[in-house]
Amino acid sequence: MPVSVSIDGFHEDADGGLSWQIIDEELHEHFNSELARMSAFLDGRVSYELMVRYWPTADEDPANPPAVAAFAGIWRDMPKVVYSRTLAEASWTSRIVREVVPEEVRAMADAAPGDLALGGARLAATFQRHGLVDEYRLYVHPVVLGRGTPLFDPADGPVRLTLAGTRTFASGVVLLRYHPV
Repeated sequence: MPVSVSIDGFHEDADGGLSWQIIDEELHEHFNSELARMSAFLDGRVSYELMVRYWPTADEDPANPPAVAAFAGIWRDMPKVVYSRTLAEASWTSRIVREVVPEEVRAMADAAPGDLALGGARLAATFQRHGLVDEYRLYVHPVVLGRGTPLFDPADGPVRLTLAGTRTFASGVVLLRYHPV
């Protein structure tokens, strides 16, 4: 589960925005390398709608840096599963699934040659509750938001993790890889 988070634990700012994230060329190239190896993107409706507004044609804008253009192709070609009870249709190699059924997710993961990338804080919380997250890849940005959408819902109680690795980027973003205990 790759996700960007502020140093005080928020996935989105108070308005649901992500513009506070520090994504330079080095970090974007890292994201491309990591995400290109995935077998599918699993997103909630909100994340999917955010992505579909920009990425299908991002490589057509000559002002976009090479890493952004490269990710447009990765996103377009990658199979996507959109978890939504309300979305009527999905495009761009996407299919809609109405409910998170743990057995179906495990079967999909077992059949996939690579990892599955999970996107969306609410969907991630559902996967966490079902024990479906086998690795957290937290990209901690050196930004304090003060309020917003927390990555981990306090109502879910403690989530015990074991450190699996770290990486520091020139921008000050730190990747923390954890496995659930």
